[in-house]
Amino acid sequence: MRMLINVPESVVPDALRGMAVAHPELSVDVENRVVVRKDAPVSGKVALVSGGGSGHEPLHGGFVGLGMLDAACPGEIFTSPVPDQMVRAAAAVDSGEGVLFIVKNYTGDVLNFDMAAEDAEDEGVRVAKVLVQDDVAVTDSTFTAGRRGTGATLFVEKIAGALAEEGAPLERVEAVARQVAESSRSFGVALSACTTPAKGSPTFDLPAGELELGIGIHGEPGRERRPMMTSGEIADFAVDAVLEDLRPDAPVLALVNGMGATPLIELYGFAAEVHRVLGERRVPVARTLVGNYVTSLDMAGASVTLCRADEEILRLWDAPVRTPGLRWGL
Repeated sequence: MRMLINVPESVVPDALRGMAVAHPELSVDVENRVVVRKDAPVSGKVALVSGGGSGHEPLHGGFVGLGMLDAACPGEIFTSPVPDQMVRAAAAVDSGEGVLFIVKNYTGDVLNFDMAAEDAEDEGVRVAKVLVQDDVAVTDSTFTAGRRGTGATLFVEKIAGALAEEGAPLERVEAVARQVAESSRSFGVALSACTTPAKGSPTFDLPAGELELGIGIHGEPGRERRPMMTSGEIADFAVDAVLEDLRPDAPVLALVNGMGATPLIELYGFAAEVHRVLGERRVPVARTLVGNYVTSLDMAGASVTLCRADEEILRLWDAPVRTPGLRWGL
């Protein structure tokens, strides 16, 4: 497998050095692996910190900036960051108003963020935590107890980030972040497996002419394998899987997300099919975001995330954001 890298061991620090030169509005600590918005700590503002294994870019470092995260902690490829990173990030961004940890439901992330929260509080930083567990494909997996955290992480970071930017207190930011997490569901499909730099070969065997339904974002196989389906057939399956669990009683935010190697022309076509299915199911769509946002290295495929959205959620979604991976309204 050909990869645009030096050696597998340096992939993450090399990427962080590149992020630093491309985005001078961020403070990138390559040695300690913490990405911080350069104007942090912002006076009077609750700070948001997230993180996880690298390989999901632009999640999380690409969502650091005005209106989203104050800091992100990148781990090794598909491996949780360590508590020291999280404590260092919390200390760097805390203005005295508290810090919200946004945690995807993977065993390593949960354990390490829990330890970091205790350590940060010992140092005088007030910490709250919100767990994202939106994937309806499987209940337990190789990486989790319970549902995996996937595309809804973007919704939580954007909406809670907008509220924090307005100066809301920690308890309110935490409550809205939890509301978004609990109101979101996702389902993903792989057309190919991903290749990790260390392994140098696909993480699972997916023969030509087949696809994997219900995959995670760490190269895990899904819950079912089928012969290749059309974009419309995949949309029918994925959207129905989400709606069966979510049962929205309000308009939804829709994220049509690429897994890393799917071109936009295919994602836009898939988004049209997702809208068709939602229309047939009489689910109104308030906003749609299409692109590669919560990825799995070089995996070809897509995921659908839906979030029930009331007026406040929509207002916060539309609020200005300026990060490397998401920006509008400025």
